Amino acid sequence: MSRHPAIEQCQIVDRYRLQRQLARARNADQRKSLENKIAASVSRSEERRSALPAIRYPDALPVSNKAEEIIRQIRQHRVLVVAGETGSGKSTQLPKMCLAAGQGIFGQIAHTQPRRIAARAISARLSEELNLEVGAGVGYRVRFDEKCSASDYIRVLTDGMLLAEAQTDRFLNQYDTVIVDEAHERSLNIDFLLGVLQQLLLKRKDLKVIITSATIDTEKFSKHFDNAPIINVSGRTYPVEVRYQPPEDPKTRSDHQTNRSILEAIQGLFRSHPGHTLVFLPGEREIREAQRFLQRQLKSGIEIHPLYARLAGSEQAKLFRPSQATRIILSTNVAETSLTLPGIEYVIDTGLARVSRYSPGRRVNTLPIERISRAAADQRKGRCGRVREGICVRLYSEEDFQSRDDFTAPEILRTALSGVVLALKSRRLGEPENFPFIDPPERRQWNAARNELRILGALDADKKLTRIGRTLAALPVDPRIGRMLYAAAKAEGCLSEISILAASLEIPDPRIVPHDSMQAARQHHLEQAKGSCDFFAMLSLYAEFDIQRRQLSRKQLSEWCRKNFLAPSRMREWQDLVKRLRQEMNTLESPLNRDPAS
Repeated sequence: MSRHPAIEQCQIVDRYRLQRQLARARNADQRKSLENKIAASVSRSEERRSALPAIRYPDALPVSNKAEEIIRQIRQHRVLVVAGETGSGKSTQLPKMCLAAGQGIFGQIAHTQPRRIAARAISARLSEELNLEVGAGVGYRVRFDEKCSASDYIRVLTDGMLLAEAQTDRFLNQYDTVIVDEAHERSLNIDFLLGVLQQLLLKRKDLKVIITSATIDTEKFSKHFDNAPIINVSGRTYPVEVRYQPPEDPKTRSDHQTNRSILEAIQGLFRSHPGHTLVFLPGEREIREAQRFLQRQLKSGIEIHPLYARLAGSEQAKLFRPSQATRIILSTNVAETSLTLPGIEYVIDTGLARVSRYSPGRRVNTLPIERISRAAADQRKGRCGRVREGICVRLYSEEDFQSRDDFTAPEILRTALSGVVLALKSRRLGEPENFPFIDPPERRQWNAARNELRILGALDADKKLTRIGRTLAALPVDPRIGRMLYAAAKAEGCLSEISILAASLEIPDPRIVPHDSMQAARQHHLEQAKGSCDFFAMLSLYAEFDIQRRQLSRKQLSEWCRKNFLAPSRMREWQDLVKRLRQEMNTLESPLNRDPAS
């Protein structure tokens, strides 16, 4: 029970702190000071309410037709599951509906995305529709990049970033609403976040949680949150025809054969009507090779663009601007759910994706190319059929499609769990077997993870976190790589060098081998290594990049990277991660070695 009539009108970040201070106030002066703080917080809330922008919903989006029902359900329930096909408008319109329902006043609305590219794009779209500035009304926060402020009503951030915030603010008092978008992707972060929110709902009665999912397995999300209500939103406006174009011999499939199949599919589609086409490929290398192949084969006037999570923001932005030219967009599964590209009429699906898998025997994570599930294939099909009747060409047979798994296995069932155990221990969330995961792993998987942490020195014989464990939990890398950093700082005196190598192990290799200049690229990388081992070659490469970064403009630096067969975006990510690791280690009182290591 509040001891002050105005306390419930305070901002949430103030409310509980002021409540505790009120309970401890001993004299009139203390109470007067608290009265002033309460009044100031109430005033800030009223200012936020009065400054709310006008809210309108685009008529073309299916979710707009459900606006009144969704707003009513947000007001009546603490948890809501909104199911709808990709492109129905959930990601851009739900935060606005939360504002219309009265949320976002006493705290911000956290809107999570699985990928950085989507977080930036959605924040830009929301700010445009609400007539607000990015970073002053609508903000975003992703790894190594943020544009946000205390004045934001909505903050779009990756689920990993919200989990990181939960480490310093266990009750997420900055937010009065959390929207978990694309929950059907079932990444490790999403499953972890859903468990944290389920526990948090027991402690914070004012928190609202909205889970959005494609129209697959929504009952599982509802059941996990005490049978929360489900609202279904239709997606496509026009029908989509599915065509199957399997290769002559699927067993001998090669990149060149796949590119030929893509070309044949495009030529077949364009005979009747050229239109914007989205092609799904498993990875960056396959995208680059397909891009070069199609540029040689197709006539001028057709734009061919790559799209993947690590693509530079300026390149990503081009795809959301109107174009008179016909576009072919070659994408990883980042366009499967996270982004809705405008004007897509055709989809060509290779049926493949890179899927993270952990090998317990070798204790390594791998990224093999695998067949996608039927649910993922239907998600890809749903990317067209928005502006007119769509066509989805699947480069595999109908029998192949029917033989696939119903859904993609949740990441928590196919990944190493040592990092999860470490996170649960460091956040004091109890034993892993008792944490409310939607699909909990088997006990033997948890035992294997604990055993690995004991080998690293992160857990003691009683399963308690050690000093090393607390250090590893604070680092944004795999516990095994974190252990390298700890040893480098505490025993070997080579943290400067190991931070570079540790970061290089966490990112894809920045050295690229283009299909049309493979020999030249490999020869260049060999000469750059100068006969030394791979680790010394990476140290040398980082040092040279650092020199060039200080001397060249961003454009010149990108050109230098290309000439040296390096991916500019990966080099920047490498540098950002090195900086972050060094900052964290310095915070943990482990400064860099000043002299070069032996």
